[in-house]
Amino acid sequence: MTNGQDTPASAVVDVLVPTWRRPAALAVTLAGLAAQSYRAFRIVISDQTETPPLPSESPEVEAVVRVLKATGRPVERHRHLPRRGMAEQRAFLLEHAAARYALFLDDDVLIEPDLLERLVRAISCAGCGFVGAAVVGLSYRDDVRPAEQAIEFWETPVVPEVVRPGTAPWDRHRLHNAANLQHLRDRLALSGDRLYRVAWVGGCVLYDVAKLRSVGGFGFWRDLPADHAGEDVLAQLRVMARYGGAGLFPSGAYHLELPTTIDDRRVDAPHVLAATAKRAEVRARGRGGLAGGTPRRRAFGTPRPRRRRRSGHPRPG
Repeated sequence: MTNGQDTPASAVVDVLVPTWRRPAALAVTLAGLAAQSYRAFRIVISDQTETPPLPSESPEVEAVVRVLKATGRPVERHRHLPRRGMAEQRAFLLEHAAARYALFLDDDVLIEPDLLERLVRAISCAGCGFVGAAVVGLSYRDDVRPAEQAIEFWETPVVPEVVRPGTAPWDRHRLHNAANLQHLRDRLALSGDRLYRVAWVGGCVLYDVAKLRSVGGFGFWRDLPADHAGEDVLAQLRVMARYGGAGLFPSGAYHLELPTTIDDRRVDAPHVLAATAKRAEVRARGRGGLAGGTPRRRAFGTPRPRRRRRSGHPRPG
């Protein structure tokens, strides 16, 4: 099943949605997209449900798709079988990306109406490989975990960074547990967006498509069994090593907290393919991705420095 349109010339973002046996959740996710203030995007859905009824053709999804199309947001639907694992599913979606940026959005995530606009602004300013909005589980609103709320804001431009399992930066993932980001949002009450250092971001990640493809995208799916997890983590580690990546704070993405569709997580891509990731890192170093050559940029979310006239009187920068 393919039901789509070409990417319009105005589309800056392709929203890539993998789905399997979740008609109601998919409808909720699409409704969040229909409410976006940012409108220059197309949606590509890859449905791997084996037998009808297909979630991507359910009545509730059809209703939202009609709204999206009526408001100028094209929707392209594919039935993609057989299932070969999430890495292959994401690789298939990436093949269909034609815009400059691609938002990988899971089918159990609801986003705030301005989130896509904020993500595009952030990655455009930072010039890095990806910016993600980590999903918040609001059922944990009363579960406050101060020990997991350490956040490292980027006080400099986002630069390439090597993060490996078992290292101190790897522990940054704890910030994305439960409702930690919501608790920080309430406590810090920042007036604008900030970028912060991450180990990885799950569920809602905006990539620079050319940068993601340059590190191989999700082509490593051929090196994994169909039952695996962590494919998004491995892709982000490779992008970060060459181009840098960041999380967006506050987030504005919420997890529907449904049962996982990936029951067997014994094969974790970042660990299983650690040797492959190491070779990618070495290649990135050889190309200058980890030292030098980084464009001089103002850190996202920090004020522009004020310049001074020779007389000593300040003027706007």
